[in-house]
Amino acid sequence: MEQTILGIGTRLQHTQHGPGVIVGVRYATYLISFINAGIKEVDKTDTNLEEIIPANVSAEVETQSETEKSLLKILKMWGGITETVPLGDKWIKGMMLLQPADKTLKPKEIPIEDFFHKIVMLRDRLRVLEQNINSSKNLSDEEKVNIQQYITRCYGSLTTFNVLFKNKEQHFVGEKSGKEE
Repeated sequence: MEQTILGIGTRLQHTQHGPGVIVGVRYATYLISFINAGIKEVDKTDTNLEEIIPANVSAEVETQSETEKSLLKILKMWGGITETVPLGDKWIKGMMLLQPADKTLKPKEIPIEDFFHKIVMLRDRLRVLEQNINSSKNLSDEEKVNIQQYITRCYGSLTTFNVLFKNKEQHFVGEKSGKEE
C-alpha cells in the first residue's frame, strides 16, 4: 500500500486477514479490527493491505481516549469480534490436578490453557447473554435490571479465576460492594 498514514475508521482489505477497519494508529503500525481474525497490529508499510474506503487521515500517535475505548467496545459487542485474552505467563504449560478425597480414585489432570479457554468462553457467552437481554423487546426495564444484577453476581463468583489472566483489565468484576464473593 503506497499511503502510510491512514486514520481511524479507514476500511481495509488484507490478503491474509480479510476485511477490517483501523481502530488505532501508532507510530509505525495500525491496530486493525478484522472481521474474521479479530484485532491485529499491522505494520503501516505492509504490502498485503489495500485501502477500501478512506477516512480521517491523520498522523496521530496512539492515544487511549475514552472515545477509542468505547469504539473498541462497540466493535467487539456488535461485530462478533472476540478479543485475544492471554493467559498469565506463570501458568503457561501448567497442569491443573483435581484430586478426589478418596485416594483410591484416579486424579484428573487438565492443561491450564484448556481450562482457561473454557473460562474465557464462559465470559464471552455471559456478555452475549447480556447483549440479548438489553436488546430484548419482550422484557420490561425492571426485568432487564433484575437479570443484569444476577449476571453481575455470576461475574463476581468467577473473580477467583482472575489469577489466571495476564492483563488486569480483562478480569471478571462483580458488584463493587467492598467484599469478594
